[in-house]
Amino acid sequence: MDIENLSRDELIEEITKLKEENLKLRMKKSNKKRNRIKTTKKQIVDYWETRVDECELSIDWAEAEERCWRCGYEKRLQRCHIIPDCLGGEDKPSNLVLLCERCHIDAPNVESETFMWDWIKANKTTFYDTFFETKALQEYEFIYGKKYIDELKERDILSPERIKEFMELPVGESCNHFAHPWKNDSTMAGIFRMKLEAYDKIYGKK
Repeated sequence: MDIENLSRDELIEEITKLKEENLKLRMKKSNKKRNRIKTTKKQIVDYWETRVDECELSIDWAEAEERCWRCGYEKRLQRCHIIPDCLGGEDKPSNLVLLCERCHIDAPNVESETFMWDWIKANKTTFYDTFFETKALQEYEFIYGKKYIDELKERDILSPERIKEFMELPVGESCNHFAHPWKNDSTMAGIFRMKLEAYDKIYGKK
Protein backbone atom coordinates (compact mmCIF):
# COMPACT_ATOMS: atom_id res chain seq x y z
CA MET A 1 0.00 0.00 0.00
CA ASP A 2 1.34 3.40 -1.04
CA ILE A 3 0.47 5.54 1.98
CA GLU A 4 1.81 8.71 0.40
CA ASN A 5 -0.84 8.62 -2.36
CA LEU A 6 -3.80 8.11 -0.03
CA SER A 7 -6.24 10.92 0.54
CA ARG A 8 -6.87 12.23 4.05
CA ASP A 9 -10.13 10.28 4.37
CA GLU A 10 -8.53 7.08 3.04
CA LEU A 11 -5.64 7.46 5.48
CA ILE A 12 -8.05 7.89 8.40
CA GLU A 13 -9.94 4.79 7.26
CA GLU A 14 -6.75 2.71 7.14
CA ILE A 15 -5.66 3.92 10.58
CA THR A 16 -9.08 3.02 11.97
CA LYS A 17 -8.80 -0.49 10.50
CA LEU A 18 -5.35 -0.96 12.02
CA LYS A 19 -6.63 0.18 15.42
CA GLU A 20 -9.51 -2.30 15.24
CA GLU A 21 -7.18 -5.15 14.28
CA ASN A 22 -4.79 -4.24 17.08
CA LEU A 23 -7.67 -4.19 19.59
CA LYS A 24 -8.82 -7.65 18.43
CA LEU A 25 -5.29 -9.03 18.84
CA ARG A 26 -5.00 -7.57 22.33
CA MET A 27 -8.36 -9.00 23.37
CA LYS A 28 -7.41 -12.39 21.96
CA LYS A 29 -4.16 -12.32 23.92
CA SER A 30 -5.86 -11.26 27.17
CA ASN A 31 -8.47 -14.03 26.79
CA LYS A 32 -5.79 -16.67 26.35
CA LYS A 33 -6.13 -19.18 29.16
CA ARG A 34 -3.20 -19.14 31.57
CA ASN A 35 -1.53 -22.44 32.31
CA ARG A 36 -2.20 -23.78 35.79
CA ILE A 37 0.85 -23.51 38.05
CA LYS A 38 2.05 -27.03 38.84
CA THR A 39 4.91 -26.18 41.20
CA THR A 40 3.78 -26.79 44.80
CA LYS A 41 4.19 -24.37 47.68
CA LYS A 42 6.42 -26.87 49.45
CA GLN A 43 8.72 -27.08 46.43
CA ILE A 44 9.00 -23.28 46.42
CA VAL A 45 9.84 -23.15 50.14
CA ASP A 46 12.32 -26.05 49.87
CA TYR A 47 14.12 -24.28 47.04
CA TRP A 48 14.45 -20.85 48.66
CA GLU A 49 15.08 -21.71 52.32
CA THR A 50 18.64 -22.81 51.51
CA ARG A 51 19.31 -19.76 49.33
CA VAL A 52 17.84 -16.78 51.24
CA ASP A 53 18.63 -15.86 54.84
CA GLU A 54 15.40 -15.59 56.85
CA CYS A 55 16.97 -12.72 58.83
CA GLU A 56 16.33 -10.60 55.72
CA LEU A 57 12.64 -11.51 55.59
CA SER A 58 9.38 -10.91 57.46
CA ILE A 59 8.97 -14.64 58.12
CA ASP A 60 10.79 -17.67 59.50
CA TRP A 61 11.25 -20.46 56.98
CA ALA A 62 9.45 -22.83 59.38
CA GLU A 63 6.26 -20.82 58.74
CA ALA A 64 6.87 -19.98 55.08
CA GLU A 65 3.90 -22.01 53.84
CA GLU A 66 1.49 -20.15 56.14
CA ARG A 67 2.80 -16.57 56.28
CA CYS A 68 3.25 -14.09 53.42
CA TRP A 69 6.90 -13.57 52.56
CA ARG A 70 6.42 -9.80 52.23
CA CYS A 71 4.05 -8.74 55.02
CA GLY A 72 4.40 -11.67 57.43
CA TYR A 73 0.65 -12.11 58.00
CA GLU A 74 -0.82 -15.60 58.29
CA LYS A 75 -2.95 -15.74 55.16
CA ARG A 76 -3.93 -18.05 52.34
CA LEU A 77 -0.88 -17.76 50.09
CA GLN A 78 -0.69 -17.46 46.32
CA ARG A 79 2.19 -18.51 44.08
CA CYS A 80 3.62 -15.37 42.52
CA HIS A 81 5.97 -15.38 39.53
CA ILE A 82 9.24 -13.48 39.91
CA ILE A 83 9.39 -12.95 36.16
CA PRO A 84 5.68 -12.79 35.18
CA ASP A 85 4.09 -15.54 33.12
CA CYS A 86 3.12 -12.96 30.49
CA LEU A 87 6.81 -12.00 30.11
CA GLY A 88 7.93 -15.59 29.65
CA GLY A 89 8.47 -16.49 33.30
CA GLU A 90 8.63 -20.23 33.89
CA ASP A 91 6.67 -22.45 36.26
CA LYS A 92 9.55 -23.57 38.46
CA PRO A 93 10.53 -23.03 42.12
CA SER A 94 13.31 -20.58 41.28
CA ASN A 95 10.79 -18.27 39.60
CA LEU A 96 8.10 -18.32 42.30
CA VAL A 97 7.53 -16.85 45.76
CA LEU A 98 4.57 -17.08 48.15
CA LEU A 99 2.50 -13.96 48.82
CA CYS A 100 -0.94 -13.17 50.21
CA GLU A 101 -3.50 -11.76 47.77
CA ARG A 102 -2.90 -8.18 48.88
CA CYS A 103 0.88 -8.35 48.44
CA HIS A 104 0.48 -10.29 45.18
CA ILE A 105 -1.48 -7.35 43.78
CA ASP A 106 1.31 -4.97 44.86
CA ALA A 107 4.13 -7.21 43.61
CA PRO A 108 6.41 -5.97 40.78
CA ASN A 109 5.77 -7.19 37.24
CA VAL A 110 9.15 -6.76 35.57
CA GLU A 111 11.53 -8.97 33.62
CA SER A 112 14.13 -9.13 36.40
CA GLU A 113 15.41 -12.10 38.37
CA THR A 114 16.49 -9.93 41.32
CA PHE A 115 14.00 -7.09 41.80
CA MET A 116 11.27 -9.23 43.42
CA TRP A 117 13.66 -10.23 46.19
CA ASP A 118 14.93 -6.66 46.58
CA TRP A 119 11.29 -5.60 47.04
CA ILE A 120 10.48 -8.38 49.54
CA LYS A 121 13.60 -7.69 51.63
CA ALA A 122 13.05 -3.91 51.59
CA ASN A 123 9.59 -4.50 53.11
CA LYS A 124 10.92 -6.61 55.98
CA THR A 125 9.06 -6.15 59.26
CA THR A 126 10.38 -7.20 62.68
CA PHE A 127 7.10 -8.31 64.27
CA TYR A 128 4.33 -10.46 62.83
CA ASP A 129 0.96 -8.88 62.01
CA THR A 130 2.17 -5.27 62.14
CA PHE A 131 3.18 -4.60 58.51
CA PHE A 132 0.07 -2.82 57.25
CA GLU A 133 -0.34 -0.77 60.42
CA THR A 134 3.28 0.35 59.97
CA LYS A 135 2.57 1.25 56.34
CA ALA A 136 -0.43 3.28 57.45
CA LEU A 137 1.70 5.13 60.03
CA GLN A 138 4.21 5.92 57.27
CA GLU A 139 1.33 7.24 55.18
CA TYR A 140 0.22 9.40 58.11
CA GLU A 141 3.71 10.85 58.47
CA PHE A 142 3.86 11.51 54.72
CA ILE A 143 0.56 13.42 54.85
CA TYR A 144 1.14 15.43 58.04
CA GLY A 145 4.93 15.59 58.26
CA LYS A 146 4.83 14.24 61.80
CA LYS A 147 5.20 10.80 63.35
CA TYR A 148 2.06 9.44 65.01
CA ILE A 149 3.98 8.62 68.19
CA ASP A 150 4.86 12.32 68.45
CA GLU A 151 1.15 13.17 68.18
CA LEU A 152 0.50 10.84 71.12
CA LYS A 153 3.39 12.29 73.13
CA GLU A 154 1.98 15.80 72.67
CA ARG A 155 -1.25 14.59 74.25
CA ASP A 156 0.48 12.57 76.99
CA ILE A 157 -1.07 9.35 75.66
CA LEU A 158 1.76 7.03 76.67
CA SER A 159 0.70 4.82 79.58
CA PRO A 160 -1.15 1.55 78.86
CA GLU A 161 -4.27 2.96 80.53
CA ARG A 162 -4.23 6.15 78.45
CA ILE A 163 -3.60 4.23 75.23
CA LYS A 164 -6.47 1.84 76.00
CA GLU A 165 -8.77 4.80 76.68
CA PHE A 166 -7.61 6.45 73.45
CA MET A 167 -8.16 3.34 71.33
CA GLU A 168 -11.71 2.95 72.65
CA LEU A 169 -12.77 6.43 71.52
CA PRO A 170 -15.64 6.28 68.99
CA VAL A 171 -14.76 7.69 65.56
CA GLY A 172 -16.40 8.15 62.16
CA GLU A 173 -16.99 5.11 59.99
CA SER A 174 -14.71 3.77 57.28
CA CYS A 175 -15.11 1.22 54.50
CA ASN A 176 -13.07 -0.82 52.05
CA HIS A 177 -12.65 -0.05 48.39
CA PHE A 178 -14.89 -2.12 46.09
CA ALA A 179 -13.69 -5.73 45.68
CA HIS A 180 -10.91 -5.35 48.28
CA PRO A 181 -11.44 -7.20 51.58
CA TRP A 182 -9.03 -4.87 53.37
CA LYS A 183 -8.57 -1.21 54.26
CA ASN A 184 -5.80 0.46 52.27
CA ASP A 185 -2.98 2.54 53.78
CA SER A 186 -4.69 5.89 53.33
CA THR A 187 -7.92 4.64 54.95
CA MET A 188 -5.99 3.31 57.94
CA ALA A 189 -4.12 6.62 58.21
CA GLY A 190 -7.49 8.37 58.12
CA ILE A 191 -8.73 6.22 61.01
CA PHE A 192 -5.63 7.17 63.02
CA ARG A 193 -6.36 10.83 62.29
CA MET A 194 -10.00 10.51 63.33
CA LYS A 195 -8.85 9.06 66.66
CA LEU A 196 -6.80 12.19 67.31
CA GLU A 197 -9.67 14.46 66.26
CA ALA A 198 -12.05 12.60 68.59
CA TYR A 199 -9.58 12.93 71.47
CA ASP A 200 -9.02 16.64 70.85
CA LYS A 201 -12.75 17.26 70.68
CA ILE A 202 -13.23 15.74 74.14
CA TYR A 203 -10.05 16.74 75.95
CA GLY A 204 -8.61 19.55 73.82
CA LYS A 205 -5.15 19.54 72.30
CA LYS A 206 -2.26 20.51 74.57
